[in-house]
Parts: sequence; C-alpha cells; structure tokens
Amino acid sequence: MSDGKGLLAQLFDDAYRQRARLALLTASGTQPNWQVQGLKASAGLRDWLDGLGAGGGTPLLAALNEAGRWLVARRKRYPAEQHRVLVMTDGRVKEGLSPPVLDCPCLLIDIERGPIRLGRARQLAGLLGAEYRHIDQM
Repeated sequence: MSDGKGLLAQLFDDAYRQRARLALLTASGTQPNWQVQGLKASAGLRDWLDGLGAGGGTPLLAALNEAGRWLVARRKRYPAEQHRVLVMTDGRVKEGLSPPVLDCPCLLIDIERGPIRLGRARQLAGLLGAEYRHIDQM
C-alpha cells in the first residue's frame, strides 16, 4: 500500500504543478465515495492520502459505473476537456467482472503483492480496454 500511496502522492504533485483538475473516487467498504470531483489539485489531497487505509474487498464495479456516469456528464458540460482514468487495484473485488466501457484512455495499476498472485487485475484491465502495469514497473 505504501508504494501505491507514493505513486498517488506523485500524481497529486504533478497535477498541482500542471494546474490539472482531478476527480478522485474511492472504492472501499460497501459503496464508492467521491473525494474530489473536477477540482484543481491541492495540498489538501496529501492529508487525505495520509489517512488512506486498505483491506478487504472493494465495490470496484460500482465505482467504475459511477466513474462512467461522471465522465458522460462531464463531457456534456466541458466537451473540450481531455480525460484519463487511473485505476489502482489488487483485483480482489467483491463483484464479478463486467465493467463498463470508459470512453477515454485508461491505465490500471496492479498493486497485488505476495507469493501467490491471482492476476485478476490484469484480467480487469483487459475487460476495461486499459493499459496494464504492475506497481513494480512504475
């Protein structure tokens, strides 16, 4: 998890320097939760990241569906805006894998570690049409 947090911290810093807008949706517990929706990156994201925990299955499919709805609405409101989706997961999800199509470039970072890896994140990347990378490649 610490490597994932480090990667997100770098992403937040880069977005802040570029004055980029971020939407941050987390999938933990029983439902996805928006942390940020289309706001410019700020130093406050660092505080949120410091308190981020892990463990258990996630409602990833619900989060991907919510992200898809948000992207459709955002495109209507800001048609010239460019979008990219980053999904960080170990692939251990509560639901079956039937993700929505996210009509923009998508990168899935696999954070699964350990002696036995199930490889579900790679499968999910294929279903999403996303580029796949393991956290060790970052």
